[in-house]
Amino acid sequence: MTGKVSGGSRRGRRRGEPTVATIAELAGVSKPTVSKVLNGRSGVALETRRRVEALLREHGYRRPEAVPATASIEVVFYKLESHLAIEIMRGVEQVARRHELAVGFTEVDGRTSPGRSWTEQLLARRPVGVIAVYARFTPEQHAQLATGGIPLVALDPTGEPLHSTPSVGATNWNGGIAATRHLLDLGHRRIAVLSGPLDYLAARARLEGCRAALDVAGVPLDERLVRSGRFYFEDGRDFGRELLSLPDRPTAVVCGNDLQALGVYAAAWQLGLRIPQDLSVIGFDDIENTHWCCPPMTTVRQPFAEMGATAASMVLQLAAGESLVQHRVELATTLVVRGSTAPPARA
Repeated sequence: MTGKVSGGSRRGRRRGEPTVATIAELAGVSKPTVSKVLNGRSGVALETRRRVEALLREHGYRRPEAVPATASIEVVFYKLESHLAIEIMRGVEQVARRHELAVGFTEVDGRTSPGRSWTEQLLARRPVGVIAVYARFTPEQHAQLATGGIPLVALDPTGEPLHSTPSVGATNWNGGIAATRHLLDLGHRRIAVLSGPLDYLAARARLEGCRAALDVAGVPLDERLVRSGRFYFEDGRDFGRELLSLPDRPTAVVCGNDLQALGVYAAAWQLGLRIPQDLSVIGFDDIENTHWCCPPMTTVRQPFAEMGATAASMVLQLAAGESLVQHRVELATTLVVRGSTAPPARA
């Protein structure tokens, strides 16, 4: 997934600009030590690294290197095995191709953040910028990227990003409202909500959107019908079975994502319940599977390709030294009504 790359020429220094030697003298360290900090290499004490990084920022140090022959945008994923990852990469690649850039990717495979060796390798590669998808970077990694002049944009960050980190997401709160209003309009009043992990910003926003729609309708959310779990099929199935086995079971379930909703489908089938005759189900994301399941799933669509393209454009703006018009960009979600929602049997 690469495009043509452009070459570059070495950029000279303007008179008065700080050099590695200048920074080394101010920090009281050797030039190789400053070089190690610039390139994210190990072998520098943490206190020394922070002192050098602070001086580099304070004096506006600019790298004199040429644009690398393999100029690229690096995308870091929490996990790659998903439809949304493909769509995000498609959006990033569209922007990269227009600018004759390659696209690289890394999967942290369930870890909280990439390791130190990854950061060192990244700084050695010198990408144009980095997009973090559901991945968290440590404050030290943020500082290393900033010192190296590599812009970082977070796409749908799981936790609160550092104040200096621009981010792209979707209107999750509005999506929760739209899903719940649809069920209310159909006549549902006993509505369950299966949320994602509540330390995820998107999951909290979706849950609060559901809660807000119910409050406005004068139907307070029954907290006994709220569950929080991972964005996995298994959690949807297990929590779905639990909710649907209640004496006064819900007539509808709003799920944190489509995988959870597919799990609820499985739970309903195991309990002999029909969708949508006995139970209405709404997902979130609009992955490919929602078209194929029976019945096709009503869901809230996230514009993943557009989110990827927006993040890539923001990276390129920052790399060019331009200011962003918006530090946080949220793209609109859309309710897609299919066959998994209908008026409740016990209206």
